[in-house]
Amino acid sequence: MANLPVRLQPGAAVNRIDGWMSDAEGRPVLKVRVRARPIEGEANDALIRLLAKSLGVPKSAVSVGHGAQSRSKMIVVHGLNDEELRLRLVDGFSGD
Repeated sequence: MANLPVRLQPGAAVNRIDGWMSDAEGRPVLKVRVRARPIEGEANDALIRLLAKSLGVPKSAVSVGHGAQSRSKMIVVHGLNDEELRLRLVDGFSGD
């Protein structure tokens, strides 16, 4: 199981993983944009679909560990360790 810190921007023009940035405390977080609005979990669902596709794992392996109501989230990815997750993200920056 891997943990992935994410900073989500809902309501964007396109679904896209922008790459790594630092949060206010200087910790690395993955910046992700999704078209879906933060209404009834739509943005979280879009985030899960985009990450699952980019990581090559089923949607059921990706969940919001905490921060479901926040732009800053901790995503849990089952079936990958932290190193596998980071390696897949290097090649997985994509949008649709």
